[in-house]
Amino acid sequence: MLRFALAVAFGTLSLTACAQQAPPAAKVAASSSASTTGGGPAEQKVRTALQQLDANFKPDYIGAAPFPGFREVVVSGQVLYVSDDGRYLMQSQPYDIQAKALVNSEGLLSYRRGLLDKANHGDRIVFAAPNAKHTISVFTDIECGYCRKLHQDIAELNRNGITVEYLAFPRMGLGSKDYTDMISVWCATDRRKALTAAKQGSPVPAKNCTNPVAMQYALGQQLGVNGTPAIFAADGTQLGGYLPPAQLKAALERSGR
Repeated sequence: MLRFALAVAFGTLSLTACAQQAPPAAKVAASSSASTTGGGPAEQKVRTALQQLDANFKPDYIGAAPFPGFREVVVSGQVLYVSDDGRYLMQSQPYDIQAKALVNSEGLLSYRRGLLDKANHGDRIVFAAPNAKHTISVFTDIECGYCRKLHQDIAELNRNGITVEYLAFPRMGLGSKDYTDMISVWCATDRRKALTAAKQGSPVPAKNCTNPVAMQYALGQQLGVNGTPAIFAADGTQLGGYLPPAQLKAALERSGR
């Protein structure tokens, strides 16, 4: 499988890893239309090259990279950069020296926004700021120490005009105790209270209902989440893992979202 081939080539890459991450990325407009089917000669060369690694390769997204001569490819949540001639492959987010920031293409951000829109607002656990200026989508679990640290900052984030919308990402996987506990939280009468209690280490009363936990977990995987917390701005920029409130606010203001 392509994921295995890439793991051999690059080793395991953790995007969030329950830790503080690199600065947010600058946005660069794509030089050609994003696509998952069809495409021009460069896209076809990229598809052919990747099929040499995995005959069953099916991209989630292919579009122009934020620098010339490459296509930006998302497969199994991983972002790759493949040269237009199909010869070279890289797995590292580019850095814009002039902007002094990591860089994302508008095509990739649009792709992420489309995925995030699949998670209904009513299925999220929302801690709304009274005068919201920014909204972040946070993939979380109830065990991760940095998730708990972020949750302790909720009041400060809200005071800074940041609304926090939680999505479930039981990092121990489906079928784990983390997973069943998160179902119980999402099925609680007061989900906000239940989530806060769980993140404070209180036992989680068992509950079950029709719930979005598995769907949100799968969505996180599509977005490349493999650790928690994973924070996304409204424009699709992945802000990384835990950031103190002041740094998170500054990152959102730089991204314009």
